[in-house]
Amino acid sequence: MISRTAKYALGILGYLAERPGARVPGAEIARETGVPANYLSKILNQLRKHGIVDAEKGWGGGFHLCARARRRPIRDVLAIIDGAESLGPRECLFGLPDCDAASPCPLHPYWEEIQEIHAEMVTSVAIGDLAK
Repeated sequence: MISRTAKYALGILGYLAERPGARVPGAEIARETGVPANYLSKILNQLRKHGIVDAEKGWGGGFHLCARARRRPIRDVLAIIDGAESLGPRECLFGLPDCDAASPCPLHPYWEEIQEIHAEMVTSVAIGDLAK
C-alpha cells in the first residue's frame, strides 16, 4: 500500500527516532537501514525540506529527527514521499470503475475494511513511535 521509497523513509525515520538528539552520518544510516546511499540522499533531502529531519555538515555533523516532527503522524511522511493522493481510497481490486457500497465487487467489504485500518494507522502512529 506504500511505495518502496516510503518504506525506506519510514525505516530511516525509525532509525533516527531511536537516537534522539544524535547527529547520524548518512553513511551510517545507509549501512544500518540497507537504503542505498544515493536513494538515502534523495529521501533525506525531501524530509529536510519539509521540516522532518535536519542536517549539519562538517565534523560531528549528520542527520537528526527534528523534535517537533516526532509528534507528526506518519501520514505526513507518506504524503511527502508518495503524494497526498496516495493516501486516498484505492481502486477496486478487480479494476471495476463503479465498485462501491451500492455496487460492490466480491472483495469490496474486505478491501474497504483494510483501507479504513490503514487510514487509522497512518493517522494515529507518530514518527516518534517508529523507534524500536
